[in-house]
Amino acid sequence: MKASKTKKTTSWSDVKARLTHFDRDGLVGLVHDLYTANKDNQVFLHARFGLGEDVLAPYKVTINRWLWPDMFRNQNASVAEAKKSIASYKKAIGHPEGLAELMVFYCERASGFSAEVGLQDEGFFIALVRMFEHALQAIARLPDAERPLLMERLDSVCQVSQNIGYGVEDAMRDLLVEYGTCD
Repeated sequence: MKASKTKKTTSWSDVKARLTHFDRDGLVGLVHDLYTANKDNQVFLHARFGLGEDVLAPYKVTINRWLWPDMFRNQNASVAEAKKSIASYKKAIGHPEGLAELMVFYCERASGFSAEVGLQDEGFFIALVRMFEHALQAIARLPDAERPLLMERLDSVCQVSQNIGYGVEDAMRDLLVEYGTCD
């Protein structure tokens, strides 16, 4: 007779139950171990606790790496990896102004790289236009005083995108009109 194989998957609930047995020093030790185990954990904790002069810098480095790869080093572009950086920031701290900044930066890097190297990747462009729209939505949620500079930067992205083709500039102009930021 065969023994039944039932796999129990572990989840956050299991981890949370174990954490109740830790004292303060044990929790601090655990966080220390997580901190030293992975650079992403360090970035997360720095952002969460507002440590360092510019908590957005490591996220921008990652976005830049994946949206403006070094072609001489045979690096590839990756929309997914760039988006992960924004998602990581959102989990770590998610301040609306930081999210808007990272989204605008994403658009700047993606459009600049596309125009400079003559990229011909429709999926890349679709992701750029989507992020452009997400950036507009994020900017719309900011206080009025914080919007103009970010909107100027998105307008510059739109201008750079006229050299890309694939209807990218037209889609961006339509979004600017839709969000009431363009005549």
